[in-house]
Amino acid sequence: MRGTGTLAATLACLLLAGCSAGSTASGGTGKNALNIGLTAEPANFDFTKTEGAAISQALLNNVYENLVKLDQSGKIRPQLATSWTLSKDRETYTFHLVKNARFSNGAPFTAKDAAFSIGRVKSDWTIAQKAQMDVVDTARAVSPTELKVTLKRPSNDWLYRMTTRVGAMFSRTGVDKLATEPVGTGPYVVKKWNRGDSITLARRDGYRGRKPHFASVTLKYFKDPTAMNNALLTGTINVIGTMQSPDSLYRFANNPKYKVIEGTTNGEVVLSLNNGSGPLKNPKVRQAVRYAIDHKALMDTCWAGRGKLIGSMVPPTDPWYQNLTNAYPYNRGKAKKLLEESGQAGRTLRLRLPTLPYATACGTVVKSQLEQAGFKVKLDQLEFPAAWLTTVFKNADYDMSIISHVEPRDMQAVFGSKTSYTRYDSPEFRALLKKADQGTQQEQITSMRAAARLLSKDAAADWLFLLPNLMVANEDITGLPVNTVSESLDLTGLGRS
Repeated sequence: MRGTGTLAATLACLLLAGCSAGSTASGGTGKNALNIGLTAEPANFDFTKTEGAAISQALLNNVYENLVKLDQSGKIRPQLATSWTLSKDRETYTFHLVKNARFSNGAPFTAKDAAFSIGRVKSDWTIAQKAQMDVVDTARAVSPTELKVTLKRPSNDWLYRMTTRVGAMFSRTGVDKLATEPVGTGPYVVKKWNRGDSITLARRDGYRGRKPHFASVTLKYFKDPTAMNNALLTGTINVIGTMQSPDSLYRFANNPKYKVIEGTTNGEVVLSLNNGSGPLKNPKVRQAVRYAIDHKALMDTCWAGRGKLIGSMVPPTDPWYQNLTNAYPYNRGKAKKLLEESGQAGRTLRLRLPTLPYATACGTVVKSQLEQAGFKVKLDQLEFPAAWLTTVFKNADYDMSIISHVEPRDMQAVFGSKTSYTRYDSPEFRALLKKADQGTQQEQITSMRAAARLLSKDAAADWLFLLPNLMVANEDITGLPVNTVSESLDLTGLGRS
């Protein structure tokens, strides 16, 4: 039955700054509640200062909304903006905003909040993605429902970035405790967080738009894939949001109680290489690594053959995708020769893995294949997210790692700055990205393809495969996405038949 907003739910909501007076969150039980199994738990709720996609996965489109969002086809659609126009010089956007949106703390959403949110990315954010807002010159409220954003130059990329975490809209009075008390205009609020276990979102009664079907959604986090599978089989969860043991799909595929969703994602599983220090600063060593990896055998072994080989940092859902899998075809003899020529043979490479199922499963295969080509490899694991983010992502204290970069169109974020953890430093690559952003749409596609080819040629990393969107759910769950086109797990379209 539908939740009606109990006293306990109201108190929890107010304590979390999650509800306004007269706008409480309603909990849910039975058919009105949903439990989803996931892998990577957020370190906190503040994606303005904390790297990683886990926070956006949980909160974007659910707790936070943007001016614009992506639909399932990857097209940009209105969200808090009802419409927008672009000036002839392609430098000024004028957004017309919804009139009746409120934040979960009761404050109305206006163009002043939108201007504040855009400006705050440049002034207060600390994560790498903040650079995506550098192109903005000014953002000002013309009226409560009209926002004018002027760019320093034309940018093909900027409006797209407004669909991601950098485009999230914040309340001017609700940013003091973002790590624990997120305040957004979305249809859900954070009701409860059991650290190390689960996050529960509750439907917000004061939401302006169509209410989502589920009054309560619990995101339950599992480090062990078998435990997540068993949780679905025993009814503890209703959906496996990210299937981490593809070889176990047989347990569900032929059972009428369950449905299996298989599509594509933005999740490039990257064998990250430290271009800035250690043996892999030498391009011949990086090239040797790429030739030493038998990608199909690896994907078959560690991910049950599910996924797609891509060869660079672009998924098939992006307009500039090209198949670069043959740029470094598996050739163990060539790998050995390049390693000897490099003068680095005999040095040990540190393969530092996050404690994530795909990384640990594929890491042993990478180690084995590299050792067969003459490399010495030492493998260790770092707790994810905290230890891996500090050691590898922040301090670049590694030679190799394995991580799935799930953020959309993230080639620039990962390789576009010499301070990125990959330490890739190519003026030619950065020039191609700049040309792509400022040119025509066709020039954007041409330049982005050239940038992806350059990354591959330079062996800036090795791309093991693209993660599939593998979801398993009770057969009555509806609205599950076939393809993952953004970093958000959008709960608003899910239902039960």
